[in-house]
Amino acid sequence: MRYLHTMLRVRNLDAALDFYCNGLGLTEVRRREDDKNKYTLVFLAAPADSELVAQGPATRQAPLVELTYNWNSEDYGEARYFGHLAYEVDDIYALCERLMKAGITINRPPRDGSMAFVRSPDKHSIELLQKGSPLPPKEPWTSMPNTGHW
Repeated sequence: MRYLHTMLRVRNLDAALDFYCNGLGLTEVRRREDDKNKYTLVFLAAPADSELVAQGPATRQAPLVELTYNWNSEDYGEARYFGHLAYEVDDIYALCERLMKAGITINRPPRDGSMAFVRSPDKHSIELLQKGSPLPPKEPWTSMPNTGHW
């Protein structure tokens, strides 16, 4: 058994791609538009996973996030039963700073130099974990409070 992807329904494909690609740094590796059933699937990979993705067959690349955009709009709510996606990052402070500059709220700041949470425009929780050992605690992160929930 091997992990293939996690499917996330999104309400606004452009806003979701901006968050996942421009904010988090994921790359689109495949897209499928289905005119008959009225949906678009966009498959995204993390930069450090490009070698793994390249090893898989064209329709079974892994590990990926699949964004599903149904053309007939529907309110999915927060879907808190989902949980979260988790990504290992090279520099949690640098990524959180980049996300904040892009207007993304850091719901659980990386006070410990190890873990942070943010939410996508569709309210999916994203856990960011520092690669290797935690970074030394530093401001503004150590004194930044939690915002909302994740």
